[in-house]
Amino acid sequence: MLFGVFATHSPESCPINNEKSKKIFMKLEENMEREIKKYNINKIVEFYMSVLEHEWIIILDAVHAHDIEKLCIDVGISALSTVKIVPMNLYKDTLKKFEAEQ
Repeated sequence: MLFGVFATHSPESCPINNEKSKKIFMKLEENMEREIKKYNINKIVEFYMSVLEHEWIIILDAVHAHDIEKLCIDVGISALSTVKIVPMNLYKDTLKKFEAEQ
C-alpha cells in the first residue's frame, strides 16, 4: 500500500538555518534506507521537498501507517517536523475499482 508522508517544519528548524536539523537531514536518506528493514516498509518510492514551503513529501510502499510512524521517529523526521501520514492510491487503480463496480 502507498502512503504519503507530509513533513512540515518551521523556518527556525529548517536544515538551512539549524545545525542540529542539518545533521539529521544530511543522513536522512541513508538512515531511512537502513531503518525500513526493521518494519514492513517495502521501499521508498520517492522523496520530494519544497524548500521554501519547508515541506517534505515522501511516498512509501508499506503495510501499516504505524510502521511509518516508528520510522519517522527513528530517523529523526519527527524531531524537526510535524508529520502527517496519508494512505494513497494510484489514479489508475482507483479507476479500475470504479470500472469493476459497473
